[in-house]
Amino acid sequence: MEGKRVNDPFTTAKTSKNDNNCSVGTPVCVLGPIIIGSGPSGLAAAACLKAKGVPSLILEKENCIASLWQLKTYDRLRLHLPKQFCELPLRPFPADFPNYPTKQQFISYLERYARHFELDPVFGRTVVSAEFDSGYGFWRVRTVGGGQPEAIAEYLCLWVIVATGENAVEVLPNIEGMVEFEGPIVHTSGYKTGECFSGKKVLVVGCGNSGMEVCLDLCTYDAQPSLVVRDSVHVLPQEMLGRSTFGLSMWLLKWLPVRMVDRFLLLMSRMMIGDTARFGLTRPDLGPIELKNTTGKTPVLDIGTLEQIKSGKIKVWPGIKRLKSHSVEFVDGRIQDFDAIILATGYKSNVPSWLKLENCRIRLSSATNVSGTLQRT
Repeated sequence: MEGKRVNDPFTTAKTSKNDNNCSVGTPVCVLGPIIIGSGPSGLAAAACLKAKGVPSLILEKENCIASLWQLKTYDRLRLHLPKQFCELPLRPFPADFPNYPTKQQFISYLERYARHFELDPVFGRTVVSAEFDSGYGFWRVRTVGGGQPEAIAEYLCLWVIVATGENAVEVLPNIEGMVEFEGPIVHTSGYKTGECFSGKKVLVVGCGNSGMEVCLDLCTYDAQPSLVVRDSVHVLPQEMLGRSTFGLSMWLLKWLPVRMVDRFLLLMSRMMIGDTARFGLTRPDLGPIELKNTTGKTPVLDIGTLEQIKSGKIKVWPGIKRLKSHSVEFVDGRIQDFDAIILATGYKSNVPSWLKLENCRIRLSSATNVSGTLQRT
């Protein structure tokens, strides 16, 4: 490999300029795959590779692992699924962790996981392009950052593992009148606690798990939250029959078809939490699992928000028509004053902006079998 580096014109090229007049240093040749992202998936992939003797290089745009968890989540967050469904390969959660670990516990688990497997990501490197060079049979991964924003570092490797997840970029809706509204408008990525909203009327836009939980958090700080429900949504209890709803569903799917499991979940939900349509939360026509498989839309696992909606502490509103200086006009014509707006509108992947798929073959692999896939390839 050393001899190939010395005689390879691509690795011995001097610093050059790209189209934007940014300096491109000498390419770095990586023996194993490059893993983009140091979240749970990236760490798991690197650990499984290392266990099989395959080296890898992790590139991370932030200055820490699991940056979404550390930098863009609210303080009261817990795992919505039991810990046995969220632990990474080769190292389970500590036995003394609760069934639903807190945000802080999950982060500490990931940090110990990285230390245990001696994973050392390269921080501060934002990938701007990853393109397969079909002529030479390797990937060119270009990054910016590392203390010199104008400098581009190029890496060469045979495999690229994309582990940036689905939640890389905030989704910010374009609501008419946003520039007119005089109160703060905050995405949940910037929301930590409801303490600063005490006594204020706050409108939460989005009825997914984050929107529901932010409303519940606002209630604990004596705010007056309202929830915008634009579409139909499945709300399920977090546990059924003494087991987690998710775990019970996975067990039933081993024996029953999806539609039968969906009917069971909806029947149990109606018995336990009642008809949610009475409170402005209409259910989709498809069942929760079939909807997830078809559209990717995740059902809400209720942890107490529905009770606050039933009691009237959280008000439910339809979609927004436009914003005014201190008020919101909804699609049904009603107008209500609000002091602040929190956008629980989710995230999207940024992979299409930098991953170039021309002249390459894609193989999808889970973190637990990725090393075997690379060896076979």
